[in-house]
Amino acid sequence: MKNKKAAGILCHISSLPGKYGIGSLGKEAYRFASALKRSGVTYWQVLPLVQTGYGDSPYSSVSCTSGNPYLIDLELLAADGLLTKEDLAGARHTGRVDYGALYNERYMTLRKAFSRFFFDSEEFRAFVGRGEYEDYALFMTAKKVYGENFLLWDEALKYRDPDALEKLRTDFHEEYLFWYFLQYQFSLQWGKLKAYCNGLGIRIVGDIPLYVAADSADVWAHPSLFKLDKELRPAKVAGVPPDYFSETGQLWGNPIYDWEAHEKEGFAWWTQRLKSALRTYDVVRIDHFRGIDRYYEIPAFAENAVKGEWKDGPGKKLFENLTQEDKERFIAEDLGIIDDGVVALRDGMGFPGMKVLLFAFDGNPDNEFLPANIPENSVCYTGTHDNDTVAGYAEGLDAEELLLFRSRLAQVLQEQKKYIRLGRRPEDIAEAMCKLALSSRAKLTILPVQDVLGLGNDARMNHPSTREGNWQFRMERRFAGGAVRRLKHWIKLYRR
Repeated sequence: MKNKKAAGILCHISSLPGKYGIGSLGKEAYRFASALKRSGVTYWQVLPLVQTGYGDSPYSSVSCTSGNPYLIDLELLAADGLLTKEDLAGARHTGRVDYGALYNERYMTLRKAFSRFFFDSEEFRAFVGRGEYEDYALFMTAKKVYGENFLLWDEALKYRDPDALEKLRTDFHEEYLFWYFLQYQFSLQWGKLKAYCNGLGIRIVGDIPLYVAADSADVWAHPSLFKLDKELRPAKVAGVPPDYFSETGQLWGNPIYDWEAHEKEGFAWWTQRLKSALRTYDVVRIDHFRGIDRYYEIPAFAENAVKGEWKDGPGKKLFENLTQEDKERFIAEDLGIIDDGVVALRDGMGFPGMKVLLFAFDGNPDNEFLPANIPENSVCYTGTHDNDTVAGYAEGLDAEELLLFRSRLAQVLQEQKKYIRLGRRPEDIAEAMCKLALSSRAKLTILPVQDVLGLGNDARMNHPSTREGNWQFRMERRFAGGAVRRLKHWIKLYRR
């Protein structure tokens, strides 16, 4: 990242406003980018853009390099003659993201677009010919035809017999091309949006989950790279032990990598995945970075994450196939249980870590998240997608807890000589925290859009270890007007 101090906004594409049930890669995304430009923001961070699976989490996908079909903009498809006004009218839905409705209705709309698409065009044929989404297209075709988890498919297809794959591709060729069509449209729309942002001087920060889903094209196509049993079921699964997010830890259920197998093939699969992320984004945040140094392994059928075991990860060997220029484009998500090994790996690679102000006010003067302890080579946040909004956190405290929190925050503001007014309303506290983050030494500060807008916990993105009600937040109106002027003033005030 650049040496000059900068500011960014965290807002997932799905959270943008719009008419069709979920934020998309269309005009509202362009308007949001333009608003960021006017405010002086030079980084826009998004969550993983992958196709979500069961649970709707962007951190659990059917393919780790896919694009989410839900984010394809319908009006852009209509402009290409692939959808009608009636199709658009039928897809209208405002309010929070309703993934159940999207699953039942959006693919029907996208299939209408596909039915009008000239898939024998030179560009589309070249896209398919590159084979980048071959495993994804075959996997999703088999899902549509045979349903269920891939573990329940017939033996030949489950274990990827070449004849079975060719028969699937041939017998259901139109279905196979439909899934390629979705990735083609997503790639076109994302490429144009990213180019527009870059043209405004805005760099995109993307997010790459460390793990992949058990029921995914990744595991199906590369079973030898995971700790599976003979039936291709996970023998061990990922998660983290108890921490400040959960008393029983987090049981993610993702299959654990067989790192010895990865090393034997020169980390080819991982290198390809990292390079794909670097092509998609300008800067890449590696989620759960600590798992590259040591990872937490849990028996596959455990009820929670309390009884697990720490194992050594690949460390810096994972990045040996990348150039130095590539390595300068990563951020390490180093939250949670961090030890000396993680710190040594992060600092040895030169990756900036994350500092979250909401974790700073426990009364410990050595707390690493306090502004006085934040190093320059880091990215400062008020909060992340996994915790309360600042206003929501303040609203959730009882009177005594709120008094203690405000007094500690006021003390920090005084000690740091940050002449920031600390009002009493939750949204005032959010504003003070945003200013405190922007005034830090961190070379990059990224503010969740919810905190800039002073929103409460109804705008929270995710509650770790829960399956319901997550990833649904959408802005009710465009990021404009007073919000832009306010953010512009803050960025100018703190010289970012």
